[in-house]
Amino acid sequence: MGGLTDNSAGPDRRAGDLATLQHGVTARRQLLELGFSARMVERRVAKGWLRPLYRGVYALGHERLSTRGRWMAAVLACGDGAMLSHGSAAALWGLVRPRGPIEIVTRNYRQSPGLMVHRSRVHPKDRDEIDAIPVCSIARTLLDLAGVWDDGRVERVWEEADRLGLLELRAMERICTRAQDRRGSGVIRRLIVVAREPVRTRSHLEDRFAVLCRERELPAPAFNSVVLDREVDALWPRERLIVEMDGFAFHGHRAAFERDRVRDAALQVAGYRVLHLTWLRLEKEPTQIAGEIRSLLKRGRP
Repeated sequence: MGGLTDNSAGPDRRAGDLATLQHGVTARRQLLELGFSARMVERRVAKGWLRPLYRGVYALGHERLSTRGRWMAAVLACGDGAMLSHGSAAALWGLVRPRGPIEIVTRNYRQSPGLMVHRSRVHPKDRDEIDAIPVCSIARTLLDLAGVWDDGRVERVWEEADRLGLLELRAMERICTRAQDRRGSGVIRRLIVVAREPVRTRSHLEDRFAVLCRERELPAPAFNSVVLDREVDALWPRERLIVEMDGFAFHGHRAAFERDRVRDAALQVAGYRVLHLTWLRLEKEPTQIAGEIRSLLKRGRP
């Protein structure tokens, strides 16, 4: 193993196997459990076989780590019971793109440079694991994000979890019961109420939108018109403005979501502007929606 002469091929092989499972990283405490002595660890650090990442956490033989390797190293750096949390957990679950500092939750606070560590107790039912990386459950992740992100951003992540088939309303209800009055629980309870309502089909959304147009004295659009061989929900042809109703009955799975984005691009290339509306926005923000549409209509054709 790279010129080491202490007859420790057994521990080295076990360390390599462990690092393979952990995306190329390992912790000092794990090495000691595998049969290494403190001196053996020090010698491998000196020879470059172990490359320090955090205090007591090493990459085996290389410094270039994948994103999952960096996440694993961060969890190991924060000690037993630590887990990926908040935005980093959302990224591991595939709800958002990785960005910002790596976020960790642990009961035994251990701050490490470059990490954002949240000190909190995590219920055993809120613990999960993805690809050997300890991570907060979807329910706990959404609750944590609701406490620090704005409502609109939380709603988008909630919808993405739903599209990916990861959202379980019973799990969300249970964690709200455990959380009681914790910050963010009110946002999650409201989203649960909305999700428990009967599914709104496109016709329901169109009816509600038609009422909004009448109440706000907007010019009446043409409903279910055909543009570029595709049916659109509401159209102002002269202004080339289209409003699409995003109801989960029609757009609730990922393939449909991707097709909608392709269609939007084609419409925009042809000179149309596309505004997407959900039932939640129609209920919560009718004044803002009316203002947006009125402004777009006044601008005329792009």
